[in-house]
Amino acid sequence: MTLTNLELAVEYNPIRAQGAGGQNVNKVASAVYIKFDINKSMLNDMEKAKLLAFSDHRISKDGFIHIKAQTHRTQLQNKQEGLLRLQQLIIDATKTYKTRKATKPTKSSQTKRLDKKTKHGQTKSLRNKVSY
Repeated sequence: MTLTNLELAVEYNPIRAQGAGGQNVNKVASAVYIKFDINKSMLNDMEKAKLLAFSDHRISKDGFIHIKAQTHRTQLQNKQEGLLRLQQLIIDATKTYKTRKATKPTKSSQTKRLDKKTKHGQTKSLRNKVSY
């Protein structure tokens, strides 16, 4: 999904940023609160299901993604950064991973495992009480 498509489905709320900054912080709403409705977006059904199932604190149970961007001094930069974070979250949630192909353990790895097992057993047997 491109940034232009995301901008159409996003609701912006300018808010005051947190942290130090003097009098300007109290006057200017430079932070941006982004609300993205997953169900009303232009994503396909599979991507929507993956997003809703994705484990992230920014995704609510009612199908909204909430992002707060406040690192920059201007509202426009925070808006752009919030959109990039939203896009990255969607990419991470909808990524498909290859399933691991099961392979047979090699002969050398089997012998290494057995050698390690016998050596560990010997060290444990040395911990026993000595009988005279």
